[in-house]
Amino acid sequence: MKYRKEIDGLRALAVLPVILFHAGFTTFSGGFVGVDIFFVISGYLITTIIVDEMDKGSFSLLNFYERRARRILPALFFVMLCTLPFAWFWMLPQDLKSFSQSLVAVPLFASNVLFWLTSGYFDTRSELKPLLHTWSLAVEEQYYVLFPLFLMLAWKLGKKWIISLLIIVAIVSVSAAQYGSTNHPSFTFYLLPTRAFEILIGALISLYINHKQSIISVSQSVSQSVSQSVSQSVSQSVSQSVSQSVSQSVSQSVWLA
Repeated sequence: MKYRKEIDGLRALAVLPVILFHAGFTTFSGGFVGVDIFFVISGYLITTIIVDEMDKGSFSLLNFYERRARRILPALFFVMLCTLPFAWFWMLPQDLKSFSQSLVAVPLFASNVLFWLTSGYFDTRSELKPLLHTWSLAVEEQYYVLFPLFLMLAWKLGKKWIISLLIIVAIVSVSAAQYGSTNHPSFTFYLLPTRAFEILIGALISLYINHKQSIISVSQSVSQSVSQSVSQSVSQSVSQSVSQSVSQSVSQSVWLA
């Protein structure tokens, strides 16, 4: 997949309101919506990468996971390392215990489950959880574990079936999120089942574009084949006509002579 500057720009715009929200700017009290946008972008990018490789027959699950690890783990461990001395000097024992639990959960990409079980995202104590923002990374990585496996199993069914199945999953997810937003808000906010529809929106956009491009590519190939066949037929007809004309002219000349 080629580098897309406009997608990086959208990522920056999505992250900015989240940062301002956590910085305490009341104007950006709804800035966490940027996370939703980020999920859509991530779904689009990852699906585009996987589908392109599967179309070429070069997709490898191990290589995919290895690339994700190289991209995420160094920066993640750096952030964890930077928070350690501040937590050690400033946190009370109970807060330090919670922080140590997050240190275990974050590299396992289970921090969203931990924070769902232990706190609310908007309570005052969330300020004492320096790794709280990693919940969204955990959601993405859980999705990235499952989604390639689904594509590998469903690939033989064809892209139309894959799109149909993903639409069904997205409808179930958004329905669960709608119900959970009033009945189980913490579960709905943190966990993959009620966040999957956002990532799937990006995935469905990617699959639609890819399917459309495949149709265009096939039509272009058919058009080229037809034009080549027509040109060959015309060329053969012309050459036959010319040879016949020449043959007749020669025979007439010989007869007159």
